[in-house]
Amino acid sequence: MSKKKEGLTGGEALEGIVSGLTGLVDKLNELAKTGKELHELGDIAGSGKDKALRAVYGLKVKVGLGEEGPKVEPFGNIRGDQEHGFTVTPEVSEPIVDVFEESDHTLVVAEMPGIGLEDVSVEIADDILTLDAASGAKKYHKEILLPRTYERDRLRLSCNNGILEIKCLNE
Repeated sequence: MSKKKEGLTGGEALEGIVSGLTGLVDKLNELAKTGKELHELGDIAGSGKDKALRAVYGLKVKVGLGEEGPKVEPFGNIRGDQEHGFTVTPEVSEPIVDVFEESDHTLVVAEMPGIGLEDVSVEIADDILTLDAASGAKKYHKEILLPRTYERDRLRLSCNNGILEIKCLNE
């Protein structure tokens, strides 16, 4: 007999979610044939003595009809701890990021709800763009591999309603 949803502890609920996400990958292979994108997001809040528990999880799946296979990119702050065998939720979330190559620039779009431009810190070293943002309890971090090297003075940032856009201008 299974436990009722309200009887699960925060840790048990997280384990169930992570197991469900793992099984989802098989179904995503079917999506690869259509050349579409799947984007899902979830939010978990604790109850009882686990009220401090706050987690965000999700998968972003891109599939194309070209030679490149499906690309599954997890995001959020739920991670499996391989050493101890259980799920952890660090304080810092990994935002959803898309990278678009245009003729005169590369556009990086990051979704970070609750963040404004004044909350964002961007560093670049060769072709690695490091993104950090924090506002109140919301903290984000992501390292992004760009298609080529850019100098810091070639970056143009804008942010609207938690959607950060970084234009990396070609020379």
